[in-house]
Amino acid sequence: MIGEISIGGVFVPPLLLLGALALLLAGILSRLFQIIGVYRYVAYRPLVDCALFVLLLGLLVVLSAPFGPHS
Repeated sequence: MIGEISIGGVFVPPLLLLGALALLLAGILSRLFQIIGVYRYVAYRPLVDCALFVLLLGLLVVLSAPFGPHS
């Protein structure tokens, strides 16, 4: 990951942008899971939604690592 991203002169941490993207993707997948009926097999839906967000955020961080500074 890189240090900061400039959007219109405002420096934004990349983790904030990745978190917003992960939240959007988690919302889309949650709707898809609801349509398909995956949540019928889940005991506690909010925990699954939280875990889905964390997994997506981790995946996005790992996938964005090649774009950061090289050690």
